[in-house]
Amino acid sequence: MLSYVSGPSAEPLIGQTIGDNLDETADRYPDTLALVSRHQQIRWTYREFLAAVNEAARAFVDLGVARGDRVGIWAPNCAEWAVTQYATAKVGAILVNINPAYRTHELQYALDQSGVSVLISDEAFKSSRYLEMVEQVRPEIPALRRVIALAGSADESWAEFLGRSVRVSPERLAARQADLQFDDPINIQYTSGTTGRPKGATLTHHNILNNGHDTTGLQKIEAGDRICIPVPLYHCFGMVIGNLGCTTRGATMVYPSPSFEPAATLEAVAAERCVSVYGVPTMFIAMLEDPGFAEHDLSSLRTGVMAGAPCPIEVMKRCINDMHMAEVEIAFGMTEMSPVSFQSRVDDSIERRVSTVGRVMPHVECKVVDPETGHVVPTGIAGEICTRGYSVMRGYWENADATAEAIDQAGWMHTGDLGVLDDEGYLVISGRIKDMIIRGGENIYPREIEEFLFTHPAIADAQVIGVPDQRLGEEICAWVQLREGETLTLDDLKEFSRDRIAHFKVPRYLYLADEFPMTVTGKAQKFKMRDLSIERFNLRR
Repeated sequence: MLSYVSGPSAEPLIGQTIGDNLDETADRYPDTLALVSRHQQIRWTYREFLAAVNEAARAFVDLGVARGDRVGIWAPNCAEWAVTQYATAKVGAILVNINPAYRTHELQYALDQSGVSVLISDEAFKSSRYLEMVEQVRPEIPALRRVIALAGSADESWAEFLGRSVRVSPERLAARQADLQFDDPINIQYTSGTTGRPKGATLTHHNILNNGHDTTGLQKIEAGDRICIPVPLYHCFGMVIGNLGCTTRGATMVYPSPSFEPAATLEAVAAERCVSVYGVPTMFIAMLEDPGFAEHDLSSLRTGVMAGAPCPIEVMKRCINDMHMAEVEIAFGMTEMSPVSFQSRVDDSIERRVSTVGRVMPHVECKVVDPETGHVVPTGIAGEICTRGYSVMRGYWENADATAEAIDQAGWMHTGDLGVLDDEGYLVISGRIKDMIIRGGENIYPREIEEFLFTHPAIADAQVIGVPDQRLGEEICAWVQLREGETLTLDDLKEFSRDRIAHFKVPRYLYLADEFPMTVTGKAQKFKMRDLSIERFNLRR
């Protein structure tokens, strides 16, 4: 039996734009809660949410944002993020998600490479002074003509921006919306590349609307159900599985806090009577270990989605027994697949949910191939996971070579992941062809960090690897060769990295080496580096 599966479905794909679908949901469930942003004390029904979205959409039209223009958003989770997501979709602009953890080096590249002309930015969050960093890089971003501040001072405030809406009639917005097609690109999300430069996965209305709809469908989410979304909106987990998963079903988006806080998430689940909560395993561990865990009534929970890293069986058992999530599901995918391509089902056994990533999504195909020959392997044999279907991205933004490398002429997305498909269609992830590091659900590509380390004046060469970590799954270890006469400590490296790269990309371990293990052809043997690092730092596998 060959390793090929396709996802049957009695429910057809949605042939709508995001704006049209939201209009339809709001018409059907006008008085149902659409959005609860607890830290902002915002509670909007679908009627009110649609009004907020249309107001922002008309403001974008007045600002001169044309179909296909790129609009960036740089902020933690908030109601304005969701409004911007749907408003840009209604006018046909392409939303560019900026990771809240980015620093100037990454910010400049993302804004410039995508050609962002309008940026919506918060003033600051935690240690990040967003507007200050925007001003630092702005001279290098020729396309950027307008910065709108959610707080603080920029070209105009969010309130001033919304004030523009009075100059655009609802009829004018409706005409713009009617001209859009569901295959139009609507979103760019940056995912680190092995070349060291992030790549902008370009997604359409059709990609993400249907993926959100189907992930909530497998959870059996219905109108009026509330989903707690503590995962970041800048990522597909938040804006697709979270937001679009809710609005395609008439469910409620619940934001507990600007970024993940265990106590706030537990409070939100209890107070809002959520039936589902999302997170990576480390987030569930943090909730379970929160000192106030026992004080919260979580009996409303039934399901949820755990993704981003393998789930330890004891964590799964505690989610089921202590958090009442009897139907919690595992999801697997990648941004380029909008993002979910495999998901467990509510009636799968615990063993299935911890040992596999479930079965292929509705309307999606998967095959497992020999990485060398490209031939489909028999079930039970490891190979590269390839996926195909409505959810495959349009491509990497203005990067035809990378797109051609990822998507073959038959339309298959080559994931770079190794897996085994069994006779019943369950997929087990067995490794990665690429040397990507998954740290607490964040996908990190070593090459990007290596190229950054090369900018340090003391470093002659650098190799970055992932090493085991009990809490985060993997941590980052940098192997470094120093220039003659130079010294470097881990604290020095952390200080150099601060404000230049995102905190989750800063190495946890530093290995000073005179030379790297190499093949006869001169390639670094990262598996040997990993073994030596585990021994050197006394790490548990």
